[in-house]
Amino acid sequence: MNAQLVFHSVIDIEITALKSMKELYNEQFELAVDLIMSCKGRLIITGMGKSGLVGRKIAATMASTGTPAFFVHPGEAGHGDLGMIVKGDVVLAISNSGNSDEINVLLPVIKKLDLPLISITKNLSGRLAQEADVALTLGDFEEACPMGLAPTSSTTATMVLGDALAIALLEARGFKSEDFALSHPAGALGKKLLTHVSDLMKSGDEIPLVTGKTSIIEALFEITEKRLGMTVVVDDKNRYGVLTDGDIRRLLTTNQDMSQPIASVMKTAPITTSPDIKASKALDIMRQKKVNQLIVLDNDALVGVLALRDLVQAGIN
Repeated sequence: MNAQLVFHSVIDIEITALKSMKELYNEQFELAVDLIMSCKGRLIITGMGKSGLVGRKIAATMASTGTPAFFVHPGEAGHGDLGMIVKGDVVLAISNSGNSDEINVLLPVIKKLDLPLISITKNLSGRLAQEADVALTLGDFEEACPMGLAPTSSTTATMVLGDALAIALLEARGFKSEDFALSHPAGALGKKLLTHVSDLMKSGDEIPLVTGKTSIIEALFEITEKRLGMTVVVDDKNRYGVLTDGDIRRLLTTNQDMSQPIASVMKTAPITTSPDIKASKALDIMRQKKVNQLIVLDNDALVGVLALRDLVQAGIN
C-alpha cells in the first residue's frame, strides 16, 4: 500500500463528489431554508448510523449559529423519545438510501403530528424522499472506500450540505459574531467577544491614585500596596498622569531626589481607554503602545485601571 497515493486518492474522490453536488442545486434548497426559517419550534435532526453521526454535527452547528436544533436518535424515538418532538417543530431526516427502517417507522407519526419533513438522501427513489415536503439530494458519486461500502464521500457531502443550510440560515437571520459568542461563553471566542474593559478593570479603592503633590517615595508606597506596577496621578486641574515602578527604578539610577513632588517626573497624557470597549481591543492598544496598564476614563472621569496581567488571567489574547 502506498499511503501517499491513498491519501491523495481519497481527497480527490471526495472533492469530485462535492463538485458534482453544485450541479444539483435547485429550489429545494431554498424551500428548505424557508421552511426552517418559518419554524416556530425547533429543528429536529435524525439519522441512523453514520448519517446519524453527521446529523449530530449538523445539529450542533445549527444550534451554535442561531437555529434552535437538536438530534434525536431514530431508534430511541420509536421507544419514547418522540415525545421530545412537538407541533411547530421541523424534522430533517438523513438517510443515504432513503429506506432506513428506523426512520421509515417514524414517518407515519411525523405525518400525524403534521410536522414539515425535510429529507437528505442520495436520490429521490427511497421512501423518505418521496414522503418529504422538501427533498434534498446528494447525487450519484463514487465513495472513497474502494469497496464502495463504507460511507465516505456521502458523509462528507451530507456534512457540507448541512453546513450550507446552517450558513444560509445564519445569513437569513442576520446572525452576528456577538450572537455566536452568547452560545459559546466558556470558549476563547466567547471571552473575546463578550468581555469588556469594565469586567476586568480595577475600580474604586483598588485604583492606585495619588496627587501631583505626592512625593515620589510616597507614590512608591501606593504602587506597592495596590500591586498594579503603577499609580495614576491627578493634579489640581484634574489632569491625569501616570508613574510606573519602572519609572521609579530609572529615577533611582540617576540619584533623583525621591522627596520631590511626583508631578515633576510623572508621564503626562497617559494611554487611556473606555470601560465600554471590548477587553480584546484594549489588549490591542496595550500591544500597539507597548504598555502594561491603561487608565480607564468615562466622560473624562477616572473609573478604573486595566492591567495586562488581568487580561492574561481572563484568557483574553
